[in-house]
Amino acid sequence: MAYPIERKLVVGISSNALFDLVEEDKTFKEKGLDAYRKYQIENKQKVIKKGVAFPFIKRLLHINDVYIDEKPVEVVLLSKNSPETGIRIFNSIKYYELDITRAAFMSGESPFEYIPAFNISLFLATDKNDVQLAVKSNMPAGRVLNTQIHDDDIKELRVGFDFDGVVADDEAEKIYKEKGIEKYYEYETKHSQDALRPGPLGDFFKKLAYFQKLETKKQLSDRSYRKILKTAIITARNAPAHERAVNTLKEWGVTVDEMFLLGGIEKKRILEVMKPHLYFDDQLIHLSDEIKNIPLVHIPFGVSNVEQKLPTTTAISNAGETKNENNK
Repeated sequence: MAYPIERKLVVGISSNALFDLVEEDKTFKEKGLDAYRKYQIENKQKVIKKGVAFPFIKRLLHINDVYIDEKPVEVVLLSKNSPETGIRIFNSIKYYELDITRAAFMSGESPFEYIPAFNISLFLATDKNDVQLAVKSNMPAGRVLNTQIHDDDIKELRVGFDFDGVVADDEAEKIYKEKGIEKYYEYETKHSQDALRPGPLGDFFKKLAYFQKLETKKQLSDRSYRKILKTAIITARNAPAHERAVNTLKEWGVTVDEMFLLGGIEKKRILEVMKPHLYFDDQLIHLSDEIKNIPLVHIPFGVSNVEQKLPTTTAISNAGETKNENNK
């Protein structure tokens, strides 16, 4: 029996994160809303190219192919399109054989307020304002940055997370920012046995970890089974601050396949080897344009984002800064 949506791992995604709508946004910006609407309706049978988050969504939905009876994963489209211009989006979803059936078409308004209504554990969008509004409202959201991607036929899903300010809250980062590295190490050593509170993607991370437990059971019963999910934490923490991170995961009852305690080494070095289908970080300094072919997601949460601004060179082009039909 399929899970009710309250028990599912639900990801919400904007049209611009799922598909490449740069040309459509160009039409909107240069010719206006009426021209954009006309273009979408006239080209409703024209398939849209894959967007930055497409490989992640495709593999996430593949979990339902393994757990056929439960179908524990759901993807919901949260779109600023109107229903009539959204027809093309669903035609492309059908073409790519993505099992996405639920959607909200907002006709230019931000959809972030409906995140709780769909039980969404992660909302992926390209619009900075939508994501910031969601995070400020304590909702789990990340901004997909413009990265060149290459999708292959391998079904394994690889997801990378920064720890503080993403999986866990920013309690430790606040100490570092306010008092410096020595006091940070002293504080984290003192509180090494105290679990941190979940961060904006804590619930999403925990639900992914649940599937890892199911994967381990499958391997025990079937040695030929190959895991389809790999998670990694890639953090600037190192000893002695590592212990609190490990104990936090233990207290939460979750595991991670790989953990990298880098202590200042560039995260790029790990990302280029792991090649995750999404990597989440709250600090833009770790989401450099130099990182190629890896979908990067900025989580504008906590003390690290008080004065941060996204450089224009890294943001996916879209007309979504105003209340119009973009960030579709």
